[in-house]
Amino acid sequence: MTAELQSEVESELRRLVKGEVRFDRYSQTLYSTDASIYQIPPLGVVVPRRPEDLQAVLDVAGRYGVPVLPRGGGTSLAGQTVGPAIQVDFSKHLNRVGPIAAEERWVEVEPGAVLGHLNAQLAAHGLMFAPDPATAEYACIGGALGNNSSGARSLVYGKTVNHVLELGVLTASGRTLQLREMDRPALESTVAGGDGVGELHRQIVELVRANADEILESFPRILRRVSGYNLDELLRGLRAAGYHELPEWSGAQAPQARVPGGFSLAPLMVGSEGSLAMITRARLNLVPRPQATGLLVCHFRSLEEALEGNQALLEMKPCASELMDRMLIDLARRQLEISRLMTFVEGEPEAILVGEFDGTESEVLARLQAARAHLRKKGLGYAHLVITDPAGMGAVWKVRKAGLPLLLGLPGRRKPVAFVEDTAVAPERLIEYVRRFDEIVREEGTTAAYYAHASVGCLHIRPLLDLKSAEDVERMGRLADRITDLVCEFGGSISGEHGDGLARGAWNEKLFGEPMYQVFRRVKAIFDPRNLMNPGKVVDSPEMTRNLRFGGEYRAEPPRLALDWSREGGFAEAVELCNGAGVCRKKNRGTMCPSYMVTCEEEHTTRGRANLLRAGLSGRLARGELTSRRMYDALDLCIECKGCKAECPSNVDMAKLKLEFLAGYYREHAVPLRTRLFGYADWLNRLGCALAPVSGWAARWVAPLVGIHPERLLPPFARQTFWEWWRRRSRGPGGTGVVALFVDTFTAYNYPEIGRAAVRVLESAGYRVEIADRVCCGRTMISKGLVEPARARARENLRRLRPYVERGIPIVGLEPSCILSMRDEYRDLVPGAETESLGRACLTFEEFLGDVELPLARCAEPILLHGHCHQKALVGTGPSLQLLRRLGEVREVDSGCCGMAGSFGFEKEHYEISRAIGESRLLPAVRAHRGHVVAAGVSCRQQVLHFAGVRAYHPAELLERYLS
Repeated sequence: MTAELQSEVESELRRLVKGEVRFDRYSQTLYSTDASIYQIPPLGVVVPRRPEDLQAVLDVAGRYGVPVLPRGGGTSLAGQTVGPAIQVDFSKHLNRVGPIAAEERWVEVEPGAVLGHLNAQLAAHGLMFAPDPATAEYACIGGALGNNSSGARSLVYGKTVNHVLELGVLTASGRTLQLREMDRPALESTVAGGDGVGELHRQIVELVRANADEILESFPRILRRVSGYNLDELLRGLRAAGYHELPEWSGAQAPQARVPGGFSLAPLMVGSEGSLAMITRARLNLVPRPQATGLLVCHFRSLEEALEGNQALLEMKPCASELMDRMLIDLARRQLEISRLMTFVEGEPEAILVGEFDGTESEVLARLQAARAHLRKKGLGYAHLVITDPAGMGAVWKVRKAGLPLLLGLPGRRKPVAFVEDTAVAPERLIEYVRRFDEIVREEGTTAAYYAHASVGCLHIRPLLDLKSAEDVERMGRLADRITDLVCEFGGSISGEHGDGLARGAWNEKLFGEPMYQVFRRVKAIFDPRNLMNPGKVVDSPEMTRNLRFGGEYRAEPPRLALDWSREGGFAEAVELCNGAGVCRKKNRGTMCPSYMVTCEEEHTTRGRANLLRAGLSGRLARGELTSRRMYDALDLCIECKGCKAECPSNVDMAKLKLEFLAGYYREHAVPLRTRLFGYADWLNRLGCALAPVSGWAARWVAPLVGIHPERLLPPFARQTFWEWWRRRSRGPGGTGVVALFVDTFTAYNYPEIGRAAVRVLESAGYRVEIADRVCCGRTMISKGLVEPARARARENLRRLRPYVERGIPIVGLEPSCILSMRDEYRDLVPGAETESLGRACLTFEEFLGDVELPLARCAEPILLHGHCHQKALVGTGPSLQLLRRLGEVREVDSGCCGMAGSFGFEKEHYEISRAIGESRLLPAVRAHRGHVVAAGVSCRQQVLHFAGVRAYHPAELLERYLS
């Protein structure tokens, strides 16, 4: 398309669409990838605000002959949501849920609704939408519909197509269709209507009736087939409507899959990947939530034994049987957040099988015990854990669902690649199929990772390849061809749930045969004669080795670097760890990614920022963009919470990437005064305390002039600093041990009462307290991108703290972000053995006191704990909970980030988003709580006081209060 025509399309869309229209290079880059190996820039992006915007997009697309591609969370693994089209992002606005008809067991939703959010609302009614893909917490309903998603429990519930009652769709010609089930008279009346709707129905019905025998012959008779168009479901629908003269489809069906009550074109839309029409609303079938569930976690010494165990487990009628291999287990143990959940793994298994059973509590326990006895009797597995508590089961499922992105965090150039990862065969043939698959992989000179849905024969097998190597790209093509032949031999499907997209669409002719493939092409032509709806998917797809995100020609040119990237293998390699899985799009749990949780903008996800950095490194964005103001704006709302460092299964560390970016940015741009003031907070605090109270008045006058929001109260300057108190106090009692207290800037000059409390608590625990000889840790400089001053502070602290490290004295910090900088950022600023030793010596206050006896009285009031982001990422809140439970009842709020983020919440332009982040979860929980609120982070306490009017305590303060 010419630039002139593209500009004309953009202008027309801006005139007609009430939502957002984006044709800039950055937006094109953000939407050029999904969770697949492909990258194709869109023509532009439309973020519709109302359903009428969808009609406007199709009208403009039709006039100019421009393709249209509907998109939700962009979590597709086969490239379904990338293409040279107008991409329509439903996720930001068209995400409404309701009405919910609990008694009739249905719900209406818009395509942008997140599946996990839908089920959270349905839980209050004791209901759920049955398909449960691993991406449920961040993938959209529209994607589940377009992809025909299923998940771990498809053995019982089937696929999305089995739970769709009605669909509203828009065709490429702009025609609105309401697709619902009809009996034979109603269908014949529709066909006889003579309008466009009737003509569509007539052509499709005639096509299915004429090819009924070919459908029976060509379609795999397994439970998990999503390749091609769902003509088998249309055949079932025609028989249900009364066309009993047609042959009966006898493929596998899940026991709780809904049986069609008539004929509808809705099943044809499901799994069509947006290639036939655009879904605008859906009425979905709901099922009762199980009363109880339980897990049997079986450990095996080989993959083959695990597959035999799967066959034995299936004899006990589970609702799920999920496999995890050794590669996945090892990667899970290396990932910060996931590693804390791995307590269910015993020994060093080569594979684990997770069987789930449901029913009443007594039924579940009996079935679990029977299944365990059954496997033991057959001599399968060396350990069989029964887990019935919600936390334990949640941990197992979290590890399993993290499988895909975890695998892509594998060190080295070769990664487990998704292209033949979704094949499915009959479960009883799985052992032989996997053996043959593995032979092919080894013959091609590589290995593979194995995990996922053993219960339905849909193992996700990912060969390890380096897609930056032209040789491995060719190897990928050969593997795909050979594996497709193997699938055909076993009567399986090349896609069991992830869809065709760009990865598998080209193999559909081989899978279904040329006659049925031509029927698919005819279906496409009936609905979309001009080929405008997501072209190149399902039929007429390009070669699967084209349009790769990397490819043999890919090159990345890292800029001049300020940090050490040797642990990641390089700066570019750290950026490229992002595989696009989209876990950073979750909204109602965890920390990652706070700004996205309130803006719902792809640019504000870890994935979006990584994509932009990668485009800058690889030349997809113009040279110089890596240090441009536009790139600065893209990273500006990254508040360096480190949520991604812990929660991203691929270990993307955007806080570190942003620090490197800022270092480069400030080499070419002047450092703003406000940035310097916040970066040198220790100097300002020291001066402020020396000049108090005059300094307080001056600060309130100067603050608005440098861009601090007028409603924010700056931290108070203490009349007596911690240092002054320490020098004047009488010598503390002797102790059996020695601890060095690292007094941070904020404790020293703003809140010395916390330092005093900490000293008293440590002395009560029997320790002699020394105050560590140190300079400011440089945390504020790190946060503002002032790398060289921060490096100087790190070197000075390494020198000053060396004696404590050499004497084996623990160095304990009160402010999590400060003490943890010495365990994290110091490794990047001053790498070496001395830094590693210092990091091991540094502990948070709560970590140090974890197993130390304290003379504490019980606290009658309940305690609400909010963990600091860096604390949650690097340590976890376990030590804090363990310590505070000595006082009484403690509840941790899943609050994510408080929104203050050091200086971020002070800055005028960030004030409202800071508030919105806090209001998303933390602040409502604080207001509703009746008791003590505890937060170790100074920023967190400031945010809670400012917006909720509640004084939060540092753990040291509360412990001191209850010293007996």
